[in-house]
Amino acid sequence: MREVSLSRLYLLRAMYLLVVVGLGVFAVPSILRHAGQRELAQGIVDAMLLAFWLLSMLGLRYPLQMLPVLLWELVWKVLWLGMVAWPAWRAGTMDADTAENAFNCSFVVLVPLVLPWGYLVRHYLRAPGDPWRAQDAAAPERKVAEA
Repeated sequence: MREVSLSRLYLLRAMYLLVVVGLGVFAVPSILRHAGQRELAQGIVDAMLLAFWLLSMLGLRYPLQMLPVLLWELVWKVLWLGMVAWPAWRAGTMDADTAENAFNCSFVVLVPLVLPWGYLVRHYLRAPGDPWRAQDAAAPERKVAEA
């Protein structure tokens, strides 16, 4: 039996495809055409967008292995909306750039709809963590040998 249904895998692939096409149409061409030196903040944004775009391409083939990319996208956008956009909107100080970014970030509402929450709980919350020390890694082998 499959741990995640085929339909859920297709939903994940659709999300990765939305990112690949969306960034590929609206962001990547201008990032790649940019000539000269970038400002620090814009350079960081451009590099992160390109990294997200490239990793989302991998998500088309490996949707479960690339889940941390979608989780990162979900977390940073929710944090930004809560820490920047919401307070600015409530105070009536939201400028056009912040409003545009808030609109773009609002598409993050799609991510929780496609995430395989049961899989995430089993593999990221309930599963034992990786060992911290070399002796921790050998401990299960010793227990088996001693039994």
